[in-house]
Formats: sequence, C-alpha cells, structure tokens
Amino acid sequence: MTLIKSISGIRGTIGGAPGEALTPVDIVKFTYAYCACLKQRKPAPNSGNKYKVVVGRDARISGAMVEQLVCGTLVACGVDVVRCGFASTPTTELAVVFAQADGGIILTASHNPRQWNALKLLNERGEFLTAAEGQAILDLAESGEFDFAEVDALGSIEEHDFTDEHIDAVLALEAVDAEAVRKAGFTVVLDAINSVGGIIMPRLLERLGVKCITLNGEPTGDFAHNPEPLPKNLVELSETVVREHADLGISVDPDVDRLAFICEDGQPFVEEYTLVAVADYLLERAEKAGVSPRNTVSNLSSSRALRDVTEAHGGTYYAAAVGEVNVTTKMHEVGALIGGEGNGGVIYPASHCGRDAMVGVALFLSHLAHKGVSVSAYKATLPPYFIAKNRIDLSDKALIDRILDAMKEHFKDEKVNTVDGVKIDFEARKQWVHLRKSNTEPIIRIYSEAQTEEEAQRLGEEVIALAQRIIGA
Repeated sequence: MTLIKSISGIRGTIGGAPGEALTPVDIVKFTYAYCACLKQRKPAPNSGNKYKVVVGRDARISGAMVEQLVCGTLVACGVDVVRCGFASTPTTELAVVFAQADGGIILTASHNPRQWNALKLLNERGEFLTAAEGQAILDLAESGEFDFAEVDALGSIEEHDFTDEHIDAVLALEAVDAEAVRKAGFTVVLDAINSVGGIIMPRLLERLGVKCITLNGEPTGDFAHNPEPLPKNLVELSETVVREHADLGISVDPDVDRLAFICEDGQPFVEEYTLVAVADYLLERAEKAGVSPRNTVSNLSSSRALRDVTEAHGGTYYAAAVGEVNVTTKMHEVGALIGGEGNGGVIYPASHCGRDAMVGVALFLSHLAHKGVSVSAYKATLPPYFIAKNRIDLSDKALIDRILDAMKEHFKDEKVNTVDGVKIDFEARKQWVHLRKSNTEPIIRIYSEAQTEEEAQRLGEEVIALAQRIIGA
C-alpha cells in the first residue's frame, strides 16, 4: 500500500490502513483541509453566500467511491458542489472558470495503474495551487483540527456536464482551423485507455470532421494496458494505424492531459515532440503575423528541440523546474505563447493554463492540415534528439546531496542550472544531462539527451559512473 502526500495533492493505492494508503479517512481529512485553506485564502466566495467547488473524475474503478467521500465532505464543510461526473482534467479546470467557482478538485491518478487514485487541487482560476498553498493544506490535514458546518449551513450538490462547453472552447480558439481539418479528411485511431478520453475525444474529432476509429473506448476504468502513453504500451494502437491505413494514431492518458501520436507508418511520433510540434505551429503563425514576444517554456527535463524550434522562429525559450505548476508559473512570468512538458503535456494560455490533450489534438491537426504532408514526413523536419532515462539507487538519502554538489563542482566549466537538482548543458555538443532527487525514495533520476540514442545513453552512463566514484561504490 502506498500514500504519497505532496504540495499538488494526495495520491495513493486504494485500500489498507489510514496514513498508509488512500483510505476514506485520508480523503476526508485532506478534503476538509482544502476547504479550510480555501476559506482562509479567499475572504469571500466569488458569488452568493457559500463557496463553490467543482469536482470531476476520470473513470477509475474507485472513482465513484472517492467522489462520494469528497462531495460529502465538501457539503459538510458548508461548500456548494458542482459535480461534473466523468470529466477530463482539463475539462474540470475549465469548469472552475465556467461555473465561476472558488476552486476545484480533480479525482484522478493520471497515468498510474488502476489501483491508484488521487485528489488534485485547483484555485479559482482552474490552475494548480502554489507550493505554499499546498503545504498549508498538508499541515492542516495532519493537525487533526476539524470543525464542520452545522445543519443549516451545509452545502448543496448540483450536477453539470461540461464536456460540450470544453469542446466549444477548443473549437473557438483562433489557432484551431476546423475548416482546414475538415477539408483534409483525416482518419485517426484513438486509444482512449478505458477512461474519459473515450467520451470527450471522439466528440471533438467528430466536430472537426475527422473519422475516428476508437480502441478501448468504454470508460470502465479497467485499463486495457499500462495507461502511461509510452510506445511500449501502444503496440495495439500502432498496429491498428497501419492496418486501417490511418493518417495517425492518438493516445491519451486516463485524465486526458497527456498526449502522444503515432505516425502513419506505425512508428512513434515520440511523446517529447507533441509539445514541439504544437509550438512549431503557433510560433510559425505568430512569426508570420509579426506577433511578439514569441516565448516558450518547458521543464528542465524536456527536449532541447523546443528551444531550437523557438529560436528558429525568432522566439525565446525559458526552462522551469519539473512540475506543471512550476511551468505555468514561469509561463505567466514571461508571457509565454505556448508551454508544457515533454511528457506530452501541452499548455496553451489562450485556452487555459493547464495541460490539455484536446487543445493539443486540435492544434496538431490544424498544423498537419496546413502542411499537407504525412506525420512521419513532418517529424523528419524537426530537430532530431533522443532522451535516455536512468537512475541511481542509493542506500542512504544523505548521499544524494553529496553527489549533486560534486556534480556542480565537476562540471563548473559547463552551463549548470541548479533550479531543480543539477542540469548540465554541453552547448557545443547540443547535449544535456539532468539529475533530480526523488521526493519519496533514495534515488537520483538521470535524464540525458543527445542527437543519437547511443550518445544519450552513453552520457547517462558516464554520469552514473562518476556518481559511483564520488561515493566510492
């Protein structure tokens, strides 16, 4: 059993003892703390006499149980609830704004397997809470100090499905060229991984005039395969794209905030390039229109390809610490046109500041329709990079800082970034390596990138060997 508490929410496996897994006790405590901190942060609700919180969930087997506990606790705290039912993460984020709510709670464990669930917390803008706000909730949840509303002050629950409003908002974006997509006559294969993507994504594609062949479309929560949209988990999707002579394959995770494509020949477009392709489209449009600034943001562990594409279009690239809230904070700071994460997370501020696979699909298809080439032919025009992912397992957490400090010293003549762990850029070689410590385990994650797979892996192995020499292993 596992329970992970962080500033972005609470995540764990269902069943077991309180404090050791995601149990009803933990869910109630955490939801109460969210309400109490919401009221402290906002002196008055957006409208009416009571605070309003939107709740949406993916299709996990445990979703209905968690939803009942969360909604019941909100009502017991004197908060009105707008229950969205099945709703993607970006749908719930937008619903906070649509409903003029004071906050939102998303019930999803994203790409984690079926036994997991989580509570992800939003502010009144439908964005994730800051580190300080998240820490305040963690502290209060552990304090044991609870004070629920009396009977005449209880909240209420209303039901509202925001799916069509989300689709309307995507199609209303100026950069989404629905007419061009319809004229292109695309056929796509969608792997909806038995969750809410099977509800919303086919409806968007239908509105865009795209023929959609859906795999794993029933939102049962009993995932047909590992739900993380990585190539090794998308074999059926790749085979179906080739067999059906489709133009591309689309894979989303259970809460539809991550997005990966498959080329028409069955080869992965590569998750890292989802954001790069969408940015290429938006930057090209902005450059032609003379729009400035043309800034982009991704996290430190994402591909250099975004930087290359940004600079090719006369823009400026910025890096943020790993974590969606860190990326969106940097995007606000620099006025980014587009941003996101290399895990297939596209964040387009013209829509909202949250990862949204719906927006990503609409923009990518618009780009492809304008290019008039196959997905694989377009991929060949983008800067070629490969990322290797490794890790160092340690017996003692105290060794982590020792290794990171030694790395900073060893590579002091290179470009070193210490915002989040240690990232070393080897500018002349167009390579980098990023070392980050885990918050839950005594390990260091090592991501390295180069222009060939072999060079990326070799760089990671060289850093691992150096770390082992540092600790005398």
